[in-house]
Order: sequence, then C-alpha cells, then structure tokens
Amino acid sequence: MKSPENQLLQLENDGLLRRLKPLDSPTGPRVSRDHREAWNFASNDYLGLARHPALTAAFAEGLDRYGTGAGASRLVTGTLPPHHELEQTLAQAKGTPRTLVFSSGFATAIGTIPAIVGKDDFVLMDKLAHACLVDAAKLSTATLRIFPHNDVHRLAKLLQTIRSKNPDARILIVTESVFSMDGDLCPLAEIVDLAEKHQALTLLDEAHGFGVLGPNGMGIAEALGLQHRVTFQMGTLSKAAGLSGGYLAASSAWIDLLINRARSFIFSTAPPPALAHAAITAIHLIRSTEGATLRQALNTNITAFLPQATSPIIPIPCGSNQAALDASTHLESLGFLVPAIRYPTVPRNGARLRISLSASHPPDAVASLRNAIDSIRKI
Repeated sequence: MKSPENQLLQLENDGLLRRLKPLDSPTGPRVSRDHREAWNFASNDYLGLARHPALTAAFAEGLDRYGTGAGASRLVTGTLPPHHELEQTLAQAKGTPRTLVFSSGFATAIGTIPAIVGKDDFVLMDKLAHACLVDAAKLSTATLRIFPHNDVHRLAKLLQTIRSKNPDARILIVTESVFSMDGDLCPLAEIVDLAEKHQALTLLDEAHGFGVLGPNGMGIAEALGLQHRVTFQMGTLSKAAGLSGGYLAASSAWIDLLINRARSFIFSTAPPPALAHAAITAIHLIRSTEGATLRQALNTNITAFLPQATSPIIPIPCGSNQAALDASTHLESLGFLVPAIRYPTVPRNGARLRISLSASHPPDAVASLRNAIDSIRKI
C-alpha cells in the first residue's frame, strides 16, 4: 500500500504538488503575500465587488438582523426571509419562474444533476466542463458521453444516435457559458436548437458569465435572449457577485423536484442568512447603472490586454508543469500574482498561466502585466 508520503513525493516529482499560500491582506486588486505586495490577477472577482462598501454594509446589516448561522437545513427551520427573497430576486433577474440556492456552485451541480437523471438516462457533456459537473454526472449513474469542446456537429450525432435507440430516455446536455480555464464561450444558440430538436434538456453553467455577460450581467443566456429556452441555468455567487454560494434557475416543477431530491440541498445546513441578505444587494448592484459601468471598465481592461478575448479569463499556454510554475514564480517576483494551472484542472501537457482580469484593475497594471507576459515569451 502506498503511503501518503510517497504519493506526495510523486506529486512533487510530477510538478503537481499544491500547497496553501495564505494572503497577508484582504482580497482585492492589490494584495500582499509573504509580506510582498503584488497585483492580483488570480481572483475571479471580476467586478471588484468582494470589498464593495454596499455589500459590506448589507452583510453587517444581515448579521445584525439574523445572526451568524441558519441553525438547520432549509427543509427544517433553516429557511429564513433572506433565503426566500434571494431566490425571488434571482428568478426575476434570470427570467425564470423559480430558483433554488445552494451553499456553493459545487453543491449545486452535485445536487442537481443526480436529481435530474439516473441509470436509464444520458448526460452529454463538453470535454472542458468543470470538475463539479463531471463528478455530478458520474454520481447520477446516467450514461456519460463526452463531446469534443464546442463541437456541435459531434453533439448532433450523439443526440441522433442516442435518441433513435432510446426514445424515452432523458437526455441532459451540459456545458458552460464561459469555460473557466480557456475563457472562450459556448455556442449556446446551436446547442439549444439541437436540444429542442431531439427533446433533450440543457444545463448551462454560468459561473463565469454571471455578472460579466449580458445587458444586465445575467450571463450568456441573457446576452443571446435564450433564457426561456435553457432548461437549467446554474451559477455561483462566489465570482462576479463577490460572495459565495450557488443557484439553479428553472421551472417551478423542476425546483420543487430538486427540493425533494437534491441531496446536497436536503442534507446541508442552510447558507448563513446574512450572506443571502448581502447577495440580494449584489444582484441589484450587478443589474444597476453602476453594474453596467463596472462591466464597461472590465471590458476596457479585456480589450487593452487582448483585443480578441471574449471574457476576463486569458490563458497563456506553457506546456509543461515546470514551465508554468517557473513563469508564475517569475511574474510574482515582478509583482504579479498569476497562477500556474496544471493537471487535473487542465489536460496533461496543457499547463498554463490563467490571467483573470477585473474592473478594479487600473489600466497601468494591466499594461504592465501585458509587457511582463511578452518578456516571458521572449525568454
């Protein structure tokens, strides 16, 4: 039997060992680690809301009104007024009849997909979908089929084959709006068309699109006018919203079924009511004039760094694990936090730097990082 020490040594030899590296400061566009200041290009705080005074005040108000914890699961006594109000606010914002709030995005996926499909059903998933979606599909016991990244032609063939042999099976197509490690967008219109043609369901993970895309920041489904045609809109409050938690937006019947079958919802203590209270403010802020101004600032930074980019996520391919680690270390020595992303987060030999841009980054910091990246490429 392998000892944990030997396993850790193997990870280190493969350039895959991770360690926790605490910050010395709160999160923000500029942070301190090991008593050295650096520009933070590692965070998913795309609008800079994690330290927004309105959210801080709302969180404090929620603590004063409701205390620190919910005290029980949602189905016992854990549903408090802000949970209900948050779900109503999200449903209105997402253009759906209902939403259900979970403790995290991972919990949302793990609870939702096994509640929707089972052993006689099928999940068709983009190859680059997030780990939580993959794990949830495996947990569901449905047959999992992976289609090449954004390959709608292959998806169409899978749908046709499966539906011809399994006319009564439930088929769930799973994809992301903005892919978390590549920053590109899914071909949502084509996917929805295929789903309707073959009587399939769609689950769209808007984790990195929420707050960023669409006229009101509600994601790619809003941007394309497809909210009413996507069966399940999943997302998180832990990125552009500056807080934590997850949600699932769907029809009233589907939400009622999840309340009764999503195990990560049923068997978890409810999220802190103060957090839900603050999240309501975050959603209103994202949809406000100020939210639009922040998205414009974010888009300005994206264009300045890479004009052809379609999201705040900019991958810089490095190839080997060591090359990515060396590049990340070099950038940190220059005053930039940019993480090295390695397997299993990305495919083997696909190690990269992952730059996350924010509305809170000043233009000179974005320009300086771009110049630093250019200098690394010349090494």
